[in-house]
Amino acid sequence: MELKIVVYSKSACPQCDSVKMLLKARNLGFEEIRIEDEEQRMAFYAKCGPSVRSMPQVFINDQRVGGVAGLQAAFAQLKL
Repeated sequence: MELKIVVYSKSACPQCDSVKMLLKARNLGFEEIRIEDEEQRMAFYAKCGPSVRSMPQVFINDQRVGGVAGLQAAFAQLKL
């Protein structure tokens, strides 16, 4: 099964680095989209929903799984 993985991140973010390391450790390709501007980040959060206020945000096949914990849960569910 081919997965489309997109990581929305920002610089100087240890959680963003952790997500990317987890994906690389499993040899999973991903697209990284950096959102450095605070105004753009707030607009992105608004599109994701009221509970989203942090980076990174990982999407697998256009479904938001969240950050580090969400990605690990997705790995377990997808048996990766």
